[in-house]
Amino acid sequence: MKRVSRIALLAAVGATAAAGVAAAALAQAGGGNAQPTPKNWNYVIKDGKRVPKGDRTMNADGSWREEIRQGSCVTVKEKTAAGEYKESRRCD
Repeated sequence: MKRVSRIALLAAVGATAAAGVAAAALAQAGGGNAQPTPKNWNYVIKDGKRVPKGDRTMNADGSWREEIRQGSCVTVKEKTAAGEYKESRRCD
């Protein structure tokens, strides 16, 4: 009888440890209670790397325009109210 209870105890401890490791991996991967990047920063963190945020202007009709500056280059992304998407890049 003692042998069965030891095996059950070890199985319970193993299951608890596995659940803890899974929760830690989820928290590290950005799930769970990950805090968002503050709004006044000019980048967001994705996959542990800095990705620049763009200056997006939204219009009342649903269209928008976003400019992202990376060094001397500017990427402009535009979407019309009809759903047409255009992306252009220029380097000065």
